[in-house]
Amino acid sequence: MTGEEIVRHAHQFALELPFTEQTWPFGPEHDVYLVGGKIFMIASAMSGKTSINLKAKPDNVLLHQEIYKSIGPGYHMNKKHWITVYGGDDISPDLVEALVEDSWHCVVDKLPKRDQKRLRPE
Repeated sequence: MTGEEIVRHAHQFALELPFTEQTWPFGPEHDVYLVGGKIFMIASAMSGKTSINLKAKPDNVLLHQEIYKSIGPGYHMNKKHWITVYGGDDISPDLVEALVEDSWHCVVDKLPKRDQKRLRPE
């Protein structure tokens, strides 16, 4: 997938997740996706490369970077908790969806229990 395809697919999938909001607090060139008022994805064109930043569990951050050459440390983010997904042949739509969903859950998991129950009713 190209960077543009990744951003487009991630955008569509993220907005299907419950209680997702799209905002532009850093300007129109950075699409920011929130759940419970917290960022779980940023889509932008940085240094001429279109990509998405996603939250990830610390153990998975390094694992994703080992497995996929198109995934790097979070650009301008905490490298322990964020990854950046760039365009590449090793990135599939299913992988993008899994990474976006994992990011959404990482954020919801850190919210107060009452918010978790509201955002993720079971």
